[in-house]
Amino acid sequence: MLTRRHFVTTATALFSAPLPMALQAAPVSNRSMWSTWDAQVTPENYDPATSNPWGLNPRFLPRLVEANPDLIPGDIHVDAVARYLYHVRDDGTAMRYGVAIARGNLYEPGTYTIRRKTKWPTWTPTAAMIKRDPELYEEHAEGVDGGPTNPLGSRAFYLFVGNRDTYLRIHGSPAPQSIGGRASSGCVRMVMAHIIDLYEFVSIGSTAYLYPPEDAIAPHS
Repeated sequence: MLTRRHFVTTATALFSAPLPMALQAAPVSNRSMWSTWDAQVTPENYDPATSNPWGLNPRFLPRLVEANPDLIPGDIHVDAVARYLYHVRDDGTAMRYGVAIARGNLYEPGTYTIRRKTKWPTWTPTAAMIKRDPELYEEHAEGVDGGPTNPLGSRAFYLFVGNRDTYLRIHGSPAPQSIGGRASSGCVRMVMAHIIDLYEFVSIGSTAYLYPPEDAIAPHS
């Protein structure tokens, strides 16, 4: 016959083991802060063509330029040599923005489809990034919440090949001083205020062409 003491002792044995640690919460982006963050990264009295608190070379400020006649409106073209991104418009023009591209052989030229776009995205480094540069990325292995210090900045376009996410992005950057250079781990970086302007004009399903950088172009004989 089970006594009350036996029951209590048995119950204690069954239920006194420590609970497993709760799963790490996924990074989040606080939607209620988006407008505040937009204002935070956009200069006062912002004029895309002239505002330059970041100290960029003036050629990297947004410019409306003439597009080649054979380009499809809505598509994006990244000139990795000049460090320009062009977004083709319906009227034969294109908006040109300064960008930074990936360092070394991490830049991946190719033709991609934009299958997702996000305001104030969260970010989690890939396993390959952590393995390659643990001193930079290991502390962020569980992900980073959206916000002005997030590496993907204010907006992001997600590049796919077919239905496969390449983990390459065109995104805003909290490091605008990198524009014009080679700094990222594979992505194309833009000034956060600039990509906020661009964001509404880019449609899901658009094509992004990333052309080869200077060190991948064979010199002419």
